Amino acid sequence: MKSRQNGITLIGFLVILAVVGFFGYMAMKLVPAYAEYMGVVKSMKEVASAGTSGKTLTEMRRDLMFKMNFQYVDDATIKPGDVRIVRNASGNALEVAYAKVVPFMYNIDFLLHFKKDVALVGNVAQ
Repeated sequence: MKSRQNGITLIGFLVILAVVGFFGYMAMKLVPAYAEYMGVVKSMKEVASAGTSGKTLTEMRRDLMFKMNFQYVDDATIKPGDVRIVRNASGNALEVAYAKVVPFMYNIDFLLHFKKDVALVGNVAQ
């Protein structure tokens, strides 16, 4: 009776290890950018829920930047021009739209676009 061997060969194991390592490295590079985005969203919700009656866009930008410092959002990530107030059918909304370049390896980079708007409570001063 012949015995059959079961299992993976060394070459197969190395190929699987290389693929898992590649995707693990990619995740290591991308997860911090998405965690930073979650901090931006949380800060936007805090600013929007605090009430905006009588506040100008400049005051709201300052409040948002202050709250983003507590969420470990890098100052170079979001510039004041990335924060806007948009008017839509349901009222005013605070919008943040920015792009982030994440270096991957050699001359390969990831370009991530983030855009989020949160409804504002109250009227915004001009």
